[in-house]
Amino acid sequence: MICAFSSPSRGFGDNAATLPAAWRRTGIRTAELGFDMPSEPDTGALLRLLASSKPGGRLLELGTGTGLATVCLASGLAAGATLVSVDTDARVQAVAREALADDPRVSFVLADGLDFIGQQATESFDLIFADAWPGKYAGLDAALALLRPGGLYVIDDMLPQPNWPEGHQARVDELARRLESHPDLATVSLSWASGLVISARRS
Repeated sequence: MICAFSSPSRGFGDNAATLPAAWRRTGIRTAELGFDMPSEPDTGALLRLLASSKPGGRLLELGTGTGLATVCLASGLAAGATLVSVDTDARVQAVAREALADDPRVSFVLADGLDFIGQQATESFDLIFADAWPGKYAGLDAALALLRPGGLYVIDDMLPQPNWPEGHQARVDELARRLESHPDLATVSLSWASGLVISARRS
């Protein structure tokens, strides 16, 4: 098995080679903690790209974890952009806080994701990466309401994962159906990395 956090040799399609040094440092801390839900390097590379497409934008991550996706989003931020990352687990979020302690564009919130979503103004974010139950399988409509026109909603882990609970495939299928049929969204599903869905709000 190849470790996703090892120093890569560059080659076509080697997206891990484009990730910031903080990715590898955070990956080591993640393994030390035994955190078993890390984001993949391909997902991180895509998030970095999408963050770069929102200069001056306000970005939201629901589910910090140890911050593997967070450091990728942060590495794509333009000088005037900001990122808010929300999680309920202080122990794992502490890894992300340490990794990005010197980046004033990034702020962390220790709170329930649904509570946080409910406290935000509509159309107040340009990109939402929903990597937790809140804003994805619970409170989807409320999370989508936070997107500005042209904003992006991104989710991963849509292909079967070893840690899925029994019956989870039905939830995944229903979530994909809701996004693909939403009248205000243009949506693409990608059978790549852990399985990604990206939706753009039309209006």
